[in-house]
Amino acid sequence: MLVVETVGLTKDYDYGHIKRSRRRALDHLDLSVEQGEIFGLIGPNGAGKTTTLKLLMGLVFPTSGSATILGLPVDDPEVKSQIGYLPEQPYFYDYLTGRELLHHFGELFGLSKPVRKQRAEALLEKVGMSEAADEPLRKYSKGMTQRIGIAQTLMNEPKLVFLDEPMSGLDPVGRREMTSLVRELQRSGVTVFFCSHILPDVEALCDRVAILNQGKLIESGRLSEILDVSIRSVSVVLEDVGESLERACTECAIDVHRVGARLEVSFAEGADFDRLLPAVIEGGARVVSVTPVKQRLEEHFVREVERAGES
Repeated sequence: MLVVETVGLTKDYDYGHIKRSRRRALDHLDLSVEQGEIFGLIGPNGAGKTTTLKLLMGLVFPTSGSATILGLPVDDPEVKSQIGYLPEQPYFYDYLTGRELLHHFGELFGLSKPVRKQRAEALLEKVGMSEAADEPLRKYSKGMTQRIGIAQTLMNEPKLVFLDEPMSGLDPVGRREMTSLVRELQRSGVTVFFCSHILPDVEALCDRVAILNQGKLIESGRLSEILDVSIRSVSVVLEDVGESLERACTECAIDVHRVGARLEVSFAEGADFDRLLPAVIEGGARVVSVTPVKQRLEEHFVREVERAGES
């Protein structure tokens, strides 16, 4: 079942006061998101990611094309009760506390007071905000605001959540907790659609991704389909390497550099290291790690964006 579908979705913005001009922010976007998957929308600044989310939320209206959510037009009121949305830079009323904010959103969804209380407490615990729940939002850091924003996104137990840069402002611990939360949502049957500049997080989380550039869809599919998953090289870390062994590594490796007491060596293929292994053992060196290197999403993303810019 498709929970999100866009057909020819296009958005033009007018700008300029004296001489009116038009800029195309999104250009005939055809996109589909399946139920229960984690879908990542990526692209450079100005690619059209946030515009896409705003169109799906009904915050702006398309110049042409159409979009549906859960099989309904995006402007159908029934859609709003079944989705959650976290914008890139959430802004909440400064004088509410975190707990009051969640109760406010619960009221907007028509939840009874006991249900609001139960969900608010559970979500405060889930996002690590229980201790700061009674502090006013004006005292929250950016990361704390992001956490409470995630909690409000889930107050109505949505079937589909839209997250615009959900890792923004989070420290490494917060990012790890967010990753766990997104995976937990998927396990519970919730579909997650998110935009992010942090490509390692996208690669770790997403079932499928779409790449936008200058408002156009460059590529969409499963990571296993769009990335070259074959082993491209082998990275080996050695310790206690003598000068003669280091020279031997330099002769048969594609890259060699020393980091402290360790030597990091990249081989074009595993067979090259296999041939050097006897010399490593005889030289008294210690193998710390052997890591196959595959293409990363960031590498693929940069290449595709550059290629699109040249065409």
